[in-house]
Amino acid sequence: MNRGRMWAVARNDLRQLRHSPDFWAPMLVLAALFFVIIPTVLLLTITRIGSVGTVKNVSAALEVLPQAAQEAIRGDSPSDRTSYALAVYLFAPMAVIVPMTISTAVGANALVGEKEKGTGEFLAHSPASEREIYLGKLIASLLPGYLTTLVGFGLYSLAVNLIVGPHVGGWFFPTAAWWLLMLWVVPPFLAITLSVVLRLSARVKSAAAAQQASGLVTLPLIMLSYAQSTGGLLGAGAAGFWVGLAAWIAAVFGLMRGAHAVTRPRLLGVDS
Repeated sequence: MNRGRMWAVARNDLRQLRHSPDFWAPMLVLAALFFVIIPTVLLLTITRIGSVGTVKNVSAALEVLPQAAQEAIRGDSPSDRTSYALAVYLFAPMAVIVPMTISTAVGANALVGEKEKGTGEFLAHSPASEREIYLGKLIASLLPGYLTTLVGFGLYSLAVNLIVGPHVGGWFFPTAAWWLLMLWVVPPFLAITLSVVLRLSARVKSAAAAQQASGLVTLPLIMLSYAQSTGGLLGAGAAGFWVGLAAWIAAVFGLMRGAHAVTRPRLLGVDS
């Protein structure tokens, strides 16, 4: 396998994506909402309103959390404990939803888009092998979602430490569970999702059909990865490691199987 040809396919897709602001701008808005705007407004509100009844009620509701999670919550006042719990536990979905939404949108259009634009013939007759084309498309779909998530996660961590940190004894975020989530659990679930989406993109005849099909297929994966991320943050650290390991194995298998979906006849639009 020639890595140069693989990266050439990926760079070409990323270049086209960069020149399509109508496509990536809504994705950036989504990431900004989940990672920066909503968390910042919510955490600022809670840390500033003090010990009003609503915050006390939310703080009391924290008693339903597992014992390990309750013991990890910092803060002396109800507002401090509430803001800590929200910062660490409430926003777990964003680490799953944002990368999967962005990468799924890119991946769904990766192969069928070539046929719609008439450039599939160029790829089919290029020196790149079918596996190199597949891996190039995979990289081009994976990078936008995961890089956006890493940047957004960095901004979220900064906001959490600046807003909540002074009330709970200093900078504390990311926690060990969040490192496990971001570096071990999310990537394989994202790879599994893309292995399915790229296979769909190679088989369908329109980008609209690819988007609809990928949405239906990836919803269970989003729910599963969200459930795991929430469980890991609530104290199931050992389980999170093993689920992540199983996800990596499934991801490798899925990506290997998915590579067979990219064929030159399909790129030419003569085989569905």
